[in-house]
Amino acid sequence: TTSKPPFPELDFRSGARVEELNKLIQEFTKHDQREYDDQRALEIHTAKDFIFSMLGMVQKLDQKLPVANEYLLLSGGVREGVVDIDLDELNVYARGTDYDMDFTLLVPALKLHDRNQPVTLDMRHSALCHSWLSLRLFDEGTISKWKDCCTIVDHINGATNYFFSPTKVADWFYESISIVLSEIQKKPQRGMPKVEKVEKNGTIISIILGVGSSRMLYDIVPVVSFKGWPAVAQSWLMENHFWDGKITEEEVISGFYLVPACSYKGKKDNEWRLSFARSEVQLKKCISSSLMQAYQACKAIIIKLLSRPKAISPYHLRSMMLWACDRLPASYLAQEDYAAHFLLGLIDDLQHCLVNKMCPNYFIPQCNMLEHLSEDTVMLHARKLSSVRSDPAEHLRTAIEHVKAANRLTLELQRRGSTTSIPSPQSDGGDPNQPDDRLAKKLQQLVTENPGKSISVFINPDDVTRPHFRIDDKFF
Repeated sequence: TTSKPPFPELDFRSGARVEELNKLIQEFTKHDQREYDDQRALEIHTAKDFIFSMLGMVQKLDQKLPVANEYLLLSGGVREGVVDIDLDELNVYARGTDYDMDFTLLVPALKLHDRNQPVTLDMRHSALCHSWLSLRLFDEGTISKWKDCCTIVDHINGATNYFFSPTKVADWFYESISIVLSEIQKKPQRGMPKVEKVEKNGTIISIILGVGSSRMLYDIVPVVSFKGWPAVAQSWLMENHFWDGKITEEEVISGFYLVPACSYKGKKDNEWRLSFARSEVQLKKCISSSLMQAYQACKAIIIKLLSRPKAISPYHLRSMMLWACDRLPASYLAQEDYAAHFLLGLIDDLQHCLVNKMCPNYFIPQCNMLEHLSEDTVMLHARKLSSVRSDPAEHLRTAIEHVKAANRLTLELQRRGSTTSIPSPQSDGGDPNQPDDRLAKKLQQLVTENPGKSISVFINPDDVTRPHFRIDDKFF
């Protein structure tokens, strides 16, 4: 007997063929994740070299920044949702038109790294997931250095309390970077990146560098860095999570940040937002490639669709993905050909969050990140998402066309401005026997030899030509 061939798997809501959606997601991924040749890799490291050198010079201006600082470099700009910062104050930059690659660099202005117990923050004046920061936690030298970047509160008993101000810190940082870049450009060196744009976007500083035929966007965020874990997120550690047994708790809770962002009704001059960016880097290792592909495709759709009014950011979507990882079996999420199911699920999740005006922060679930939105705004976005859910294939094709157009713009720029080789910014003053791609090769070697480990780069402001690598607690 001959049996009928199985009917192709369909999405009940839209009637789209799941196989076609999977192919569209694969095509989006192919165009979105470009492979870099040696020349492009060198241009990326040349730009990073320049940014690190610039920050070393900022430290030397007035010694405000810590001498041995530890930056967290994230792939993707703030607009891509790599950190939880409001996007409504940021100028719109488009890949292909304004830049080719984007990064976020968290730069600690202050560090509290000597604590083994849970960190207790002053949250009396602020909304959940936010905090003020009193300089009483620091020594007199630190207070005198940063006084001009604080708001001052006098108590009845005559004591004066200095609260570290995110807006004043951002103003100081932008002015300092502008001074340093002005000095650097007075004495240009061979192969030095061209500074195409320096803008203050709210409390972050956006720099676009031209290196050879590439344009790199760096969103630089002044932060307060902590070792350990905040007391307000302690209960989260008691729950079961998708990463249990895959990475250690020590890796997940190694540190957190305060980023310069306030709550909807908070005081901008005083309020910082808790950020778990360091933990998220570790958790990302435990997310399957098919779920990540669905997330990137979904993000591309919502960035365009839900841009006005700004209410939903890619960071909300990232939080929903982490909750989904906790909710669903790991064996299900590991299925390689389920990207279409994951995409449709993420859209459904996002719509559910909007309709219920509820999106819990992954690390502090009692914090609802959509609480401040109006009913009109959430329903407007929910209706827009309903149109995506009714025809996901068409919205995927549009996302593919956008990323292909951005890549064409990049290639056109490369054809017009391509150069044969890009030496490192410090090449004129360095060791003539040392190759220009020394940083790139050293970093590649360390990454290859230390899979899954945390690699940090320290910069000595008295010798900005030499990077100092740390892998876990070992220095190179």
